[in-house]
Amino acid sequence: MKKVLGCIRRACQDFELIQPGDHIALGLSGGKDSMLLLHALRLYRYFSPVPFTFTAIHLRIGFDTDESPVLRFAQENGIELHVVNTDIANIVFDIRKEKNPCALCAKMRRG
Repeated sequence: MKKVLGCIRRACQDFELIQPGDHIALGLSGGKDSMLLLHALRLYRYFSPVPFTFTAIHLRIGFDTDESPVLRFAQENGIELHVVNTDIANIVFDIRKEKNPCALCAKMRRG
């Protein structure tokens, strides 16, 4: 974790990624990358020379997945988390009946 925090600190300094008072929206899928970034930003906020806040945003895309670990982690760590229900799975599979749904699904998540 020390290495990750060092990389975040260096990137923030070198590229002025965070300005005083910024509110960062963090897309939280629940995968290891987004969970690590969430944890790292939570820790970085304590020693950052620039004050900032952040909110995690989790999209429910319509698949039957267990999101309880994500919700529990956010709650236990006092992290603001917005969960947004979407119709992505319904559109991709039921309406459009995509044979190769990955590209459309990714595009809709980013939208």
